[in-house]
Amino acid sequence: MSSTISAQNAEYMKHLGEKARKAATILAKTPAQVKNNTLNTLADLLLKNAEKIYLANEKDLIAGKEKGLSEAFLDRLTISEKVLNQMCIGLKQIAGLNDPIGEILEMKPQPSGIQVGRMRVPLGVIGIIYESRPNVTIDAAALCLKSGNAVILRGGSDARCSNQVLGECIQEALRLNYLPEESVQVITNPDRELVGALITARKYVDVIVPRGGKSLISRLMEEATVPMIKHLDGICHTYVDMSADLELAWKVCDNAKTQRFSPCNAMETLLVNKNIAAIFLPKMASIYLEKGVELRCDPESREILTDAGFDDIKTASEEDWSTEYNAPILSIKIVSSVDKAIEHINQYGSKHTDSIITNNLVSSQKFLREVDSSSIMLNTSTRFADGFEYGLGAEIGISNDKLHARGPVGLEGLTSLKYIVIGHGELRK
Repeated sequence: MSSTISAQNAEYMKHLGEKARKAATILAKTPAQVKNNTLNTLADLLLKNAEKIYLANEKDLIAGKEKGLSEAFLDRLTISEKVLNQMCIGLKQIAGLNDPIGEILEMKPQPSGIQVGRMRVPLGVIGIIYESRPNVTIDAAALCLKSGNAVILRGGSDARCSNQVLGECIQEALRLNYLPEESVQVITNPDRELVGALITARKYVDVIVPRGGKSLISRLMEEATVPMIKHLDGICHTYVDMSADLELAWKVCDNAKTQRFSPCNAMETLLVNKNIAAIFLPKMASIYLEKGVELRCDPESREILTDAGFDDIKTASEEDWSTEYNAPILSIKIVSSVDKAIEHINQYGSKHTDSIITNNLVSSQKFLREVDSSSIMLNTSTRFADGFEYGLGAEIGISNDKLHARGPVGLEGLTSLKYIVIGHGELRK
């Protein structure tokens, strides 16, 4: 991205921004039923246009393979029948959620006689920049629409064909329900300078939500003048405590790593209490190696596995503890206590999602209180850190930030609050 935006791209973004701003004023007062009907219409249109969507996605996949994109990247890029059905389920789930707009919270009487509360309102115009996941096009459009926000979507060039067809479905759903097509605008022009134009369009865009790799987020943090809700690394941990149910732990740790390798909520580091490591690790390693997972171990865990007859166990480097693999690679470390596990996570983690497997109440409460991440889990898989699984319908992203929104960002994360004051003729003394 360049800090200098060409006149042509600046004018193009101005055009998009003006249309989005007008649409946002309409969406802010659109009844919930109209928004819900639009989402249900979109779900029907996706199924109706399934073959067209698959063909467009196949073009992106072929081009991606020719470019030599990684298997993890291609996995994120793929729209399978399961992924398409998940999009439709997400749309219907969002349609079924309560509309947050206009909700008045915490109306409280004050000594003066006035009542003070807060009303939930849309943010306005949201710009979303994302890379290889075309399902984000649908999830983001749906969440922004339901929360009364207009949105400008800029997906990665590797998903250009897929996003174009999905964008056409969105536009048709808006038209059929008499909402402005400018409510959701999809930029398919691959010119990277348009990203720079979007993240500096403060007159038209209220917030930017980037979903992508560390390099994208870093550049946006340097260049964006529009406020951001950031999604950074997903360095997720599972700690197996000395009091863990081992049968449960083997299953959960298997799922957390191997259910899918590429998502940001897949486990990247496994921490094991030293008192159960010799029993727990050999069977766990056998499960992982059978599924093609490369293990990178600290000296203590590597010694246990080597003594148990496992070959080709690599030694973890310092860099491994702070690496998001998005691949069949796992780092393993033995720790002496829950305190040491928490210390490791808070030092090397990305504040995304971390889990403890334990039957000890004290350990579980300590972990839940002291690990500084957006989602903390007890006796379950980090793969559940997801807007759909949390009942949000879908998510714009998973925010590692602490201001405004944290964790999976659903409808409420795309709103703000304004104060509402109700009086009966009271006068300030």
